[in-house]
Amino acid sequence: MGNTNNGPEESTDLGAVLRNGREILLQGFNWESHKYDWWRNLERKVPDIAKSGFTSVWLPPASNSFSPEGYLPQNLYSLNSSYGSEQLLKALLQKLKQYKVRPMADIVINHRIGTTKGHGGMYNRYDGIPLAWNEHAVTSCTGGLGNKSTGDNFHGVPNIDHSQHFVRKDIIGWLKWLRSVGFQDFRFDFARGYSAKYVKEYIEGAKPIFSVGEYWDSCNYNGHGLDYNQDSHRQRIVNWIDATGQLSAAFDFTTKGILQEAVKGQFWRLRDPQGKPPGVMGWWPSRAVTFIDNHDTGSTQAHWPFPSNHIMEV
Repeated sequence: MGNTNNGPEESTDLGAVLRNGREILLQGFNWESHKYDWWRNLERKVPDIAKSGFTSVWLPPASNSFSPEGYLPQNLYSLNSSYGSEQLLKALLQKLKQYKVRPMADIVINHRIGTTKGHGGMYNRYDGIPLAWNEHAVTSCTGGLGNKSTGDNFHGVPNIDHSQHFVRKDIIGWLKWLRSVGFQDFRFDFARGYSAKYVKEYIEGAKPIFSVGEYWDSCNYNGHGLDYNQDSHRQRIVNWIDATGQLSAAFDFTTKGILQEAVKGQFWRLRDPQGKPPGVMGWWPSRAVTFIDNHDTGSTQAHWPFPSNHIMEV
């Protein structure tokens, strides 16, 4: 069972809680939560969350967003969102602090929706709001005047060019501000979209207590289904963790992919050729955040859902 009292909260050792490997996170939302007065709703549940032994609650993106779910951010410094007002969010953060459960901010910094048309007639300027960047903050591969992306593109929207010093400086300032508001942990959204070395810089700059990255790419498949050997898949996730300076954990998508096939009677999948668990947890348990579904894979999006009739077996 997790324990929040593992060392001083503002420890200078960024990896202390991470290396312990005993955190238990609650994803405190699904794809539809924005419809349900969410900050107020969640605040009522805090005593039960604490009693259940969770060390952190991952909250949905708290900043103003073009989409109600929060994943198309625009004004990062506005904490009025479809989940509730800034005032209600702060009341929730205060309640979590009172019950010694760490609030985890969903850090969506791969892309940002512009406010004004700029280069090429695209919305790639951010005039009139804090972090008033111009087209040089947007990668050249998504219509901006910045450099080429250091990762994969999130298509259809301006992707942020993290290679620009002014962009990183502004992002670190914003992350520090989120910490001052009361967020203690970070979850990095779409971590494939930009180099992990920037995640390292952001963690070192804002000093969250615990961080986890969403490094989600496809498992290895053949004509008959999922390959038995997923070593290259878990190696890519391990490489990402390494490149963050080992300062971030990662969601164990390898284990999810294998588990949801194994429960269909293919239990031979549950051990790799070395006799270890076949996902990231078999190689680096303290950095592997295991899960079976999230707001993307399950919920109403159901992009890659765990077989619902087998959930209790896990």
